[in-house]
Amino acid sequence: MQKSALITGITGQDGSYLAEFLLEKGYRVFGLVRRSSNVNLDRITHLLDRIELIPGDLLDENSLISAVKLAEPVEVYNLASQSFVPTSWNQPVLTSELTALGVTRMLEAVRVVNPRIRFYQASSSEMFGLVRESPQNENTQFYPRSPYGVAKLYGHWITVNYRESYNLFACSGILFNHESPRRGLEFVTRKVSHSVARIKLGLQHKLKMGSLDAERDWGFAGDYVRAMWLMLQRDTPQDYVVATGKTHSVRRLVELAFDCVGLNWRDYVETDPSLLRPAEVHHLRGDASKAERELGWKPEVSFEQLIEMMVREDIKLLQRNAALASATM
Repeated sequence: MQKSALITGITGQDGSYLAEFLLEKGYRVFGLVRRSSNVNLDRITHLLDRIELIPGDLLDENSLISAVKLAEPVEVYNLASQSFVPTSWNQPVLTSELTALGVTRMLEAVRVVNPRIRFYQASSSEMFGLVRESPQNENTQFYPRSPYGVAKLYGHWITVNYRESYNLFACSGILFNHESPRRGLEFVTRKVSHSVARIKLGLQHKLKMGSLDAERDWGFAGDYVRAMWLMLQRDTPQDYVVATGKTHSVRRLVELAFDCVGLNWRDYVETDPSLLRPAEVHHLRGDASKAERELGWKPEVSFEQLIEMMVREDIKLLQRNAALASATM
């Protein structure tokens, strides 16, 4: 019998890669999408004839219960949230409703409809925030530094609570930064890759950045969705850090991106104090040895390969858009 999976946040970066992965595994894939006139399906356009979309909203528990009943999944992947850290300071209440309480509503839907469903929660390295040790593992103390990090921490602990209270197969992947050509333009990696592509093509002259000193553990989103699936194939539910174990500064990210197109980053980058966060997370580096040991998971795409992939794809995208624009003139 064909397995079914329900993905919240299927229109996002991770959701699109996970949908592709599960389809390759032979799953029937359902995706939760909000009833809205402006739902962006760009990342899953190539999958629309192979997946089934169900209307629902993390703010509305009844819609989640209906979605779980309709999909009859063996696995639920809760990837939906307000996921952009800077926005969480401007919209802290909405971030809390979606990123924190939305997890509770999803867990309740699973518990009410079928407590045998396996549940994955997308936790975040932003929960570590002001880090107490490096690298960070599953036992490192949390100290979130943004409303987003605080909301993610609630989602993480409520998942643990439902696992221990109701014996649900519920686990969290504490994912460190993971990027791809499908990343939103508001995220620093895609902002850099897209701006570098525009500068190379003569469409932009300068790139304004906030802190160049912040350090992150960056991996490829396509690698990380594989870890999500592996967690739900275990005999017992546990939480896992998913990371590369290597850190790079934003400055190094910028340098590599400009190197891809043969330009010196110092000629184009300007720092803008208005882009600095109220409370910065300065250093994150994950220890994924438990995932490697128990799941057999390792990242396959290096940081250098990732940045080159993103810059090349953004150049292709801009050239394609230019060709389409000229064809319609």
